[in-house]
Amino acid sequence: MNDALQGIQADDDAAVAAADIPKAVTAGRLTYVDGATQVFTADGHTTYSERRGDSAGEWYVDDQGRFCSFWPPSYRACYALRWMVEDAQIVGLRFTGGDDVTFEGRYER
Repeated sequence: MNDALQGIQADDDAAVAAADIPKAVTAGRLTYVDGATQVFTADGHTTYSERRGDSAGEWYVDDQGRFCSFWPPSYRACYALRWMVEDAQIVGLRFTGGDDVTFEGRYER
């Protein structure tokens, strides 16, 4: 288990509690199915990296307890955040947007 997530008990596809979102997203670099990676920092910044290069954005927890991101100059989106758990270990996060599109990111080991 990722040391940053010590003490969090989660079931697969369970919602990440709003209070745990900062810990969940900053626990480590996430790798997505398409090979892109993303890092979130505690100060609210994020970098998404893919073949075309890096994109810098911001993340936050909104007043409804949702994970949200902002990508300049004007793209803003909020997601339901759920745990990915395998063999009783948290292995990543699922981000589901308002259009029901889901992105799965696994923590790098």
